[in-house]
Amino acid sequence: MKKNILFCVVFALILTSCSRHDAQKTADFFAMDTYMSVRYYGGGTDEGDKLKDATAELEKKISVTVGDSEIARLNREGRADLSEETERLLEDALDLCRETDGALDITVYPAVRAWGFTTGEYRVPDGKELDGITRRIGYENVAAGDGKASLPEGSMVDLGAVAKGYLGDRLAEMLKNDGVTSALLDLGGNIRAVGTKPDGTPWRIAVRDPGGDGVIGTLPLRDGTAATSGGYERYFVDDDGVTRWHIIDPATGYPAQSGLVSVTVIGKDGMRCDGLSTALFVMGPERAKEYWREKRDFEMILVTDGGKLIITPEVASEFEQEKGSPYSVEVTGND
Repeated sequence: MKKNILFCVVFALILTSCSRHDAQKTADFFAMDTYMSVRYYGGGTDEGDKLKDATAELEKKISVTVGDSEIARLNREGRADLSEETERLLEDALDLCRETDGALDITVYPAVRAWGFTTGEYRVPDGKELDGITRRIGYENVAAGDGKASLPEGSMVDLGAVAKGYLGDRLAEMLKNDGVTSALLDLGGNIRAVGTKPDGTPWRIAVRDPGGDGVIGTLPLRDGTAATSGGYERYFVDDDGVTRWHIIDPATGYPAQSGLVSVTVIGKDGMRCDGLSTALFVMGPERAKEYWREKRDFEMILVTDGGKLIITPEVASEFEQEKGSPYSVEVTGND
């Protein structure tokens, strides 16, 4: 089986034009199974250590692979006491599961494990095994409140679909509180901008081409988040030559085959953008467009397996498609 793990889905073009008074500072570290990189201006000399420590603190609370984390304990014992932060994140994630009618489901973790995406030991589960797993998938079965959470036997929770988006907002707030007005955080598939570049122009974010190593185009980002989920992030090709990626359809337990190969969501709420990038991928292009028309509190770029970019109007007005890009463009809302 062919293996390929790509952690970064969206990356930043940091085209700064700063005065000599604007000294760029950096913080780079590995956490949450990916490399994280922060570029910032202003603040103290210890910002990098603060960001790294805050990330490690969150990971120790919510990681499914840290044995004594609150979420790992919940999965292992079926109940756990939760810190205020973990409870809030869990409840917000459940709200988004409900809002997307289960396209995002934080209890899909047993299926992710069954396909080997948590260990890299990839396999194709048989139908009987997946039938048993899907019966245990259901965000409705998670009980949370008053500092506690519980699960039915065999169910498991994973907050990975929203954690980096939440983390980006948390780290951005820390930087702002320390006087940083210009920063860019690359958290592995999630880009969080604080303000604009020091010269007042927006950060420009490059959206990767899921069909190759290049980019589709760039878009501006001002004090917000761009979160991407793509089938090419983590996948394997099975013995029959079928590509299997890590984004699982909760309804079937199989890798989602929705007609999309990449979804980028842009907005102010990092956790919401992060979770929606997964949910819209599972929904597919038509349901995703309907969802956007209903909510209209985020922007998106959908990349279909047929070679089309589906872009919301506000993004389309500033999106710069890469010269020679083979993708056709549909501006949803104009159709």
